[in-house]
Amino acid sequence: MPTATVTSKGQITIPIEVRKALNLKAGDRLDFFQTKDGDYFVQPNTGSIMDMEGILKKLGYVPDGFTVSIEDMNETVLDHAAELDRMTMSDYMEGNSDGKDA
Repeated sequence: MPTATVTSKGQITIPIEVRKALNLKAGDRLDFFQTKDGDYFVQPNTGSIMDMEGILKKLGYVPDGFTVSIEDMNETVLDHAAELDRMTMSDYMEGNSDGKDA
């Protein structure tokens, strides 16, 4: 198993076999994601957004076999937007002393 030592400045040298496996080059960035169990998952930040597919499952936030449809996602986003809209309107109406709309 490859290992690395952290310097006093918080730096490490990534072992060559890990750099090759992750196709890392000088200047590449790494993202660190904390799992729900407190462990960390490291992923190169060199690809497209499509590389994030399945990240919640890898991090342990989604159980095996659980899927969400696009329709479910759209409905959740719309519900949240409607709730934000309701909250904004109630805040506005409470602050409007004459009771008239804008």
